[in-house]
Amino acid sequence: MAELNGNLLVAQSGGPTCVINASVAGVITEAGRHGEIEEIYGGLNGIYGILNEELIDINEERSKAIDGLRYTPAAALGTCRYKINFDKKPEAAARDMNRLFEVFQAHNIRYFFYAGGNDSQDTAHKIHLEAVKRGYEMRVMGVPKTIDNDLPHTDHCPGYGSVIKYNSATVMEIGLDVGSMATDDGSCCIVEVMGRAAGWIAAGTVLAKQGHASNPPHIILLPEIPLDEAAFLAKVQATVAELQYCIVVVGEGLKNAAGEEIGADKSRLDAFGHPVLSGAADALASIVQGRLNLKTRTVKLGYAQRAAAHFASQTDADEAFACGAAAVRAAIDGKSGFMPKIVRLGSAPYKWTIELEDLANIANVEHFIPRDWISEDGMMPNDKFVEYAAPLIAGEVKVPMVNGLPAYVSLGRTPVEKKLAPRG
Repeated sequence: MAELNGNLLVAQSGGPTCVINASVAGVITEAGRHGEIEEIYGGLNGIYGILNEELIDINEERSKAIDGLRYTPAAALGTCRYKINFDKKPEAAARDMNRLFEVFQAHNIRYFFYAGGNDSQDTAHKIHLEAVKRGYEMRVMGVPKTIDNDLPHTDHCPGYGSVIKYNSATVMEIGLDVGSMATDDGSCCIVEVMGRAAGWIAAGTVLAKQGHASNPPHIILLPEIPLDEAAFLAKVQATVAELQYCIVVVGEGLKNAAGEEIGADKSRLDAFGHPVLSGAADALASIVQGRLNLKTRTVKLGYAQRAAAHFASQTDADEAFACGAAAVRAAIDGKSGFMPKIVRLGSAPYKWTIELEDLANIANVEHFIPRDWISEDGMMPNDKFVEYAAPLIAGEVKVPMVNGLPAYVSLGRTPVEKKLAPRG
């Protein structure tokens, strides 16, 4: 393996998590240990910013700020949902790829790291293949990230443990609140969480039960299991009859019997062409109120669930940092076109390691909850899922506090001088 000298570029993409910055900190910290890497740059707002040659000089950042990335939520470098789509927009994609390599060459980028989920890993894979095709010596690594936990081949994704830790605690607290006001009239509270097609986030709230059947959540509805409206209403009714209240958690991508997302707004599409999802809880509330005449409220955890770094999982933060560092070590060793993956060695006690997976096996492939991890009626994860999820929420990230609030960091973002004409 020939030594490759040059500059490193790291960027972030897709929806943030409260540990995606920990992965960037892992990349930066490990990169600083290798003499082959001359300058470390950050790409602002992912591929979109790189196309506009918007790079920042990481070497100008204070070491305290880099350390602080390990407990700061959101995307410190900025993010985007920009896709290089050769299938639907081949001419635009070809122009984008030409521009990217103009930027890489102008700034002698020989190491590129892209932290993100399914679409981001697809972008990293395309850039790797393009570098090989062009004969441009560059090592490209994906860095796993997604609260949705739907990347294949990795045991779980950085970001997932923290989101289910926060959501489980929130469901416990909502349950105590609603339960304290329970009367003979009964009530139902429906909590909507993220996750689109995969129900990993919704399923994770089963940890709030703490092994007690009567504890909330009483029903968890997953996108993997089509809604059986009659069975759902019967279970709500039976739960209210017993406890005077019922807490339901629903994944935003829940489908009806016809396979249609009940919360999809097909008139609004995101940057990747997906219908905007934000209505599953409201749709269920209409069903419950209309059919059972039961007082029903909804709670949408929204951005809070992926930004709650004040209650992040230490296990999650450690793994996120380790994935970033492992990506750099692999690139230095000559690897390109891979993503670090978490491999579970044991659950009790929890042990893990990191291996590499070819990006060709990751890009645009979704991983769903196994059916045998879900109860027969489809409305509650079972003990197999609990064994899987429980270790991922262990430990609390210690966030510095100032005046009673978290002291998160922000980067100085010293711009790297542009060398190219503006993007056409």
